[in-house]
Amino acid sequence: MDNNKRMILAVALSLAIFLIFNLLANHFLPKPKPSSLAHTTTPMSAPAAPGVAPLPQTGSARAQNSPAPRVTITAPDVQGSISLRGAKIDDLVLTRYHTTVAPHSPLVTLLSRPGHAHSYFVQFGWDAPPNANFTVPSANTIWTASTGALTPGHDVTLSWTDPQNITFKIILGIDQRYMFTVHQAISNGSSSPVTAYPWSRIRRDYLPKVPGSLIMHKGPLGVFKGTLHPLNYVNSRSNAKNKPDGQAFSTTAPGGWAGITGKYWLTALIPAPDETVTTAYRYRTVAGRKADDGAYQVDMVRSTPLSVAPGASASMVLHVFTGAKVLSILNAYGAQYHIPSFDKAIDFGILYLLTKPMFLALNTLGRIFGNFGVGIIVFTICLKLVLFPLVRTSFLSMAKMRDVAPKVAAVRERIKDDVARQQKEIMALYKLEGVNPAAGCLPMLLQVPIFFALYKVIFITIEMRQAPFYLWIHDLSARDPTNIFNLFGLLPFHPSALLPLLHVGVLPILMGLAQYGSQRLNPPPADPAQARIMKMMPIIYTIMLASFPAGLVLYYTTNNFLTMVQQWIIMKLHNAHRLRVSAAAEKLPSKG
Repeated sequence: MDNNKRMILAVALSLAIFLIFNLLANHFLPKPKPSSLAHTTTPMSAPAAPGVAPLPQTGSARAQNSPAPRVTITAPDVQGSISLRGAKIDDLVLTRYHTTVAPHSPLVTLLSRPGHAHSYFVQFGWDAPPNANFTVPSANTIWTASTGALTPGHDVTLSWTDPQNITFKIILGIDQRYMFTVHQAISNGSSSPVTAYPWSRIRRDYLPKVPGSLIMHKGPLGVFKGTLHPLNYVNSRSNAKNKPDGQAFSTTAPGGWAGITGKYWLTALIPAPDETVTTAYRYRTVAGRKADDGAYQVDMVRSTPLSVAPGASASMVLHVFTGAKVLSILNAYGAQYHIPSFDKAIDFGILYLLTKPMFLALNTLGRIFGNFGVGIIVFTICLKLVLFPLVRTSFLSMAKMRDVAPKVAAVRERIKDDVARQQKEIMALYKLEGVNPAAGCLPMLLQVPIFFALYKVIFITIEMRQAPFYLWIHDLSARDPTNIFNLFGLLPFHPSALLPLLHVGVLPILMGLAQYGSQRLNPPPADPAQARIMKMMPIIYTIMLASFPAGLVLYYTTNNFLTMVQQWIIMKLHNAHRLRVSAAAEKLPSKG
């Protein structure tokens, strides 16, 4: 009895801790606020090292915010502009994605200008070696554009000439989707050889509201020499701490790619496969802000400089991806430009061999049926069919457990005071009856990696973002919007504002009912305390999963319903078989 009380107390305490943590995390702990860059930013520059030229300073906020000529960007999937001050792509929206499910909500903004609260941009330039006798363009240089608009098939050339008649050019092109092609060229009109390092960088001057989690990577990442190197925002700060160059990670390798990723969006620098570059992740604090609210940067510098003889020209080609992490688009770009493991920009995680095939299956089914919710239901049915032999064995074992339950109860009643002997006789009884108590747990163990992988797929893949189902479910990647505690919107208050766990919608309730029905078909635990705990599980699961994405709850609801149907059919067949065996045994002649 003491053990039973301790078990009930442990479950109650665990649930209480979970409730209190959610209350504190959502209502009392401080939340990050959007940054403001109205003040001067701290320059972020690369270290001066042999063979690697330093990156330039960002420049003062006044210079950055002053009006400058711009070149418009117009393509089917992106729109924006390029600042001719410092050659920055710092204004970009994604034309196919809205911030909410409302059709007229604002478009998603990916890149924003310096001085904006969410400043985020891509910049290009050169550095000269020490003691160079020529001038390179600075962060405040005003470039000259060959035309006022960049469109697919119509490139733009930015140019600037120094006093020694050395012309620096940035030739920008864009395709129909999210890829920029950038040629950084030098034309030497002087009488002396010129040596310069082309560089490019992505800079994010703020920390996102949700900086990442165990389920999802956000921050710098890249692939070098075939290996993925992610570094989240927290580790970027800690690795760069007390380093004058702000460097959190650095490597020199041919090809590859590097950038900064969010949940659904990616900005990445992609050198040519045979181009050796030095890539660094950096973090710098910003004046007037907290230490954890600084600027993050990923930069690339050509490991060897471009050497240009008098009267000659030289260039380096680079590609810049700025867009949505759609797997088919990443795969297409990876094949076209020989980008290694570009699909790993999507965080499929340690269960990559399970999550990626699962996503491909869901994506295919969603496109076939025209609805990802229907795809999830069909996927669950297919999964049930594949696992049916194992499930059948499990249910038959549970049926035998139900049959032998009266004999187990008799053993417990007969041997009350000797627990060791009691367990020994029960195990002997299980062996005699051909019952394996652990067999019923195997399907549940298999559900754990499937549940986690499906949660990951629904949570991180943009194909599931704002994907509607039917009726009240308009976004499978968000929780069920209905709430039983305010009578599904009839009462004029939202109880989840007080406590997030009070948000329980229709779909989680259906899931809980299906789980309860499935549980009723299982033999009750012999221990009364365990039986009481099991009766509480559908309620606990309903409350816990109510905050999960609706697509995951839809899977669990379908799975529980199919499990209940399977159990009922298998139990029916088992009982019929047992009656036939009993009838046949009664017809046998007695030994007397």
